[in-house]
Amino acid sequence: MLVRHPWAIGMIEARPRPGTPLLRHFDRVLGCLVNSGFSAALATHAFSALDAYTYGFALTESTLPFTPADGAEQSFAEEVAPSPDEYPHLVRTLGELMGSGTYSFADEFDVGLDLILDGFEQRLTQAS
Repeated sequence: MLVRHPWAIGMIEARPRPGTPLLRHFDRVLGCLVNSGFSAALATHAFSALDAYTYGFALTESTLPFTPADGAEQSFAEEVAPSPDEYPHLVRTLGELMGSGTYSFADEFDVGLDLILDGFEQRLTQAS
């Protein structure tokens, strides 16, 4: 939603207090987690992590110096081309990612979300 409506980020930042729709959203997400077996503490941790990750990703994506699209990441990486002597790990990582020709920044959201959800699944299993 935040990718489709980038203006919403500014509105979220400008609100001093959450309104009824946002509180309803919080309540429903926490309800889903608690009803799935999460303790109140783990549900709160999960909600906070998911909220921060989702919002942070959307904020990062909205401030990228390029519009994610076919080849945009590759073009940007070639444009900024850091020195391998000064940034060896960055150069190696960019080379491996861009070398495949299939890298897309937008795909990173799903990868990160899977990592977070896998961690919470492990915590929930340990708590059971």
